[in-house]
Amino acid sequence: MEQRFEDIAECLHSATDFVRWGASRFAEAGLHYGHGTDNALDEAVALVLHALHLPHGCPDRLLDARLAPVEKADIYRLFARRVDERVPAAYLTGEAWFAGMKFRADERALVPRSPIAELIEARFEPWVDPGSVAAVLDLCTGGGCIAVTCAHAFPDAHVDAVDLSADALALAHENVVLHGVENQVELHEGDLFAPLPARRYDIIVSNPPYVDAEDMAGLPEEFRHEPELGLAAGADGLDIARRILNEAGERLTENGILVVEVGNSAAALETAFPEVEFTWLEFERGGEGVFLLTAAEVKRHAAVFREAV
Repeated sequence: MEQRFEDIAECLHSATDFVRWGASRFAEAGLHYGHGTDNALDEAVALVLHALHLPHGCPDRLLDARLAPVEKADIYRLFARRVDERVPAAYLTGEAWFAGMKFRADERALVPRSPIAELIEARFEPWVDPGSVAAVLDLCTGGGCIAVTCAHAFPDAHVDAVDLSADALALAHENVVLHGVENQVELHEGDLFAPLPARRYDIIVSNPPYVDAEDMAGLPEEFRHEPELGLAAGADGLDIARRILNEAGERLTENGILVVEVGNSAAALETAFPEVEFTWLEFERGGEGVFLLTAAEVKRHAAVFREAV
């Protein structure tokens, strides 16, 4: 941060002052967003409110009140790390929101940001009958946000969650405990379906690594703070998606569904499987690259998926 704290502390007096100044500095520095916010102003608001221990939507009169010197210093430190180190805001605050629920977030797992949150909030309707969902599987669970919110959406369902990273699963465990779903969510360390018991699922959902080699080489610095294991997926970004497609048919119930996010690798997926009619889901709050297949569709193309692997 080019401006010294001593200089700006004399000029900025309220939270509103710091939000305006921070947004200007973020824009000037050319920061990259996409870990919870998508613009400089919202990013500055999030960091200021966190530093002041204030909730989102607090009255404007609180934001216009004069700040104590220690509060100014706390805000400045967060801003300086965001600009100088390019640390995502969620890692600076240690928290992120997903499907209306707050989760712990740190560098053990990706910052939760999947549009799949909208599907969970809608309980995957109209693709399933929510009342009949007995088992859900979250592959590549990371910090556990999909598994926990699925448990919240389907309180009578058992939820299995799998990840290859022991560090990510440690964070997932903290989030499972945070939301009190220890008796509903079971965490498994291992490679995709390998560590799971012999169980079939009404919903298999996954936000796996899907960044291809070209995009990995050009990732903004903010993404370099996230574990590469959760991002990189080979030359075309489909290394994990192919394996999920190949194995999911043996794990879905008769009326089950498979939902997988492949992001920017969506075009590569359609090129790899031209005979498969993927259902590409649309989201009101933005986001793309999430496909859905029914159990029948997965089984119909089993030979194609097996050959690809």
